[in-house]
Amino acid sequence: MFGRRPDGRRVKGIDPVVRITSYIMPMRCDAQVFLKHRLDLETLFDYIRRQKLEKNESLTYMQIIIAAYVRAISRNPQVNRFVVNKQLFARNNCSAAFTILKDPHNIDLGETVVKIKFDLTDTVYDVRDRINAAIEANRGEQSGGNFVDKLLGVVFAVPGLATLVVSAVRLLDRYGLAPAVLMDELPFYVGMYITNTASIKLHDVNHHLYNWGNVGLFFGMGLEERVAVVEKGEARMKRYLPLGITADERVCSGAHYARFFNDMRRLLEHPELLEQPPEEVRFDEGYEYHEPKPKRG
Repeated sequence: MFGRRPDGRRVKGIDPVVRITSYIMPMRCDAQVFLKHRLDLETLFDYIRRQKLEKNESLTYMQIIIAAYVRAISRNPQVNRFVVNKQLFARNNCSAAFTILKDPHNIDLGETVVKIKFDLTDTVYDVRDRINAAIEANRGEQSGGNFVDKLLGVVFAVPGLATLVVSAVRLLDRYGLAPAVLMDELPFYVGMYITNTASIKLHDVNHHLYNWGNVGLFFGMGLEERVAVVEKGEARMKRYLPLGITADERVCSGAHYARFFNDMRRLLEHPELLEQPPEEVRFDEGYEYHEPKPKRG
């Protein structure tokens, strides 16, 4: 309310062309833009292999993709904005969420959602450590379930309560009055949601954006693809990692999105750039945020 929310602050001085899009497309599903991209899997695989052999550092494709997202946001804060009630807000964190199996060896235990906040100075190792710590805290029967799991357990224990709670939170959220603890814990209030459908043997997807919350970007990692290419005058089959990307076009101009995705592409082609903190971090004017660095094991 009055331009402030627990998860952000209203942006002023917006380009009229960007501002009008929220009135033309009031819901997030109205404004979905679908993109496809192929990552050079051979480059990423070689980088991960060298990290293990030369530095004894273990990394995954998802960790590198999220690290590239965090670094690209550090140069393009406009992409980390979101729209609620036709108003544009600057997010006060850099965050990502994804779904994990509670036990990768026993799918019957079900799934849970992990939400993580990052600092814009994070290296790929910082991102990796934050992700691993969050997964460890939420995986297995001994975890007891996270906030979302426990909340859903209570909501569904009473018939009709789920409808009442969801309706109430939607109304409060519309006017920036939803409890801060909900926005801090619920995975629908993040800048990036990523899913690894390859882990369950599925192709990449362009996942929809939820109207609930304010997720601005959805990344879907798919099964490895082999594509015929010509390199140095010779044809061969090259390995790629397909990404399906869904974006809310209302949050910034196409030029800002283009620079953001070009930055991500460059970082994923040269992941070694993520090993050091960025030389400069950009925030929306007057709105800076930080997260304490994770402890190295």
